[in-house]
Amino acid sequence: MKLGIMQPYFFPYLGYFHLINSTDRWIVFDTAQYIRHGWMNRNRILHSNSGWQYILVPLKKHSRKAAIKNIEIAANIDWKNRILAQLLRYKKKAPYYKETINLVEESLDENESHISHLNVRVMKSVCRRLGIDFNFDIFSEMDLDIGPVEGPGDWALRILEAMGATEYLNPSGGADIFDPGKFAASGITLKIQEFQNMEYDCRHLDFVPGLSIIDVLMWNTPEEIMAHLNSET
Repeated sequence: MKLGIMQPYFFPYLGYFHLINSTDRWIVFDTAQYIRHGWMNRNRILHSNSGWQYILVPLKKHSRKAAIKNIEIAANIDWKNRILAQLLRYKKKAPYYKETINLVEESLDENESHISHLNVRVMKSVCRRLGIDFNFDIFSEMDLDIGPVEGPGDWALRILEAMGATEYLNPSGGADIFDPGKFAASGITLKIQEFQNMEYDCRHLDFVPGLSIIDVLMWNTPEEIMAHLNSET
């Protein structure tokens, strides 16, 4: 069994779904400490003039050491309509605006109280649109009996051991925290997966690599996107 383990991000970039597409099972790692100014409650889309801008989910105040699973969404701010208004910039330019805005509305339809729950909804909606099998577990709800964790790279190893997985996939950006020798000693293959950004025509706007999956969906069909993901696997 090939396993992927990542924190839940808000409409993450295409490489995130490349990793999901390459695995048999996905673990939503929601017990890690929430880090400010990351991708948990924000991402980037094209700006109407040039460059990019953030879309953002406002959060309630929380302790500095709060776990991701405990981070709540601010309920007194009309952030959903703000995001939809920002996406109007695509309306007269992007060929798949209607399909993509419907996906965003579907993802934001429920009044989720926690950012991790919202992000799981996002992942489910995007994977359904792309035709990716999203077989997932939420780590905080699994009650796994794992061995000792001595460093950040041990979390994945202990989870894989407890689940009987044989291969672990991780993006190249996080490769430094893992000890290949430990994985090999447990009979687990550690695969660091590279990803090349998908380039596409944005008509009269400049292409910016690494934006939210929203941007990719605005300009490309699911078939075109999956052709790129499968070519990278």
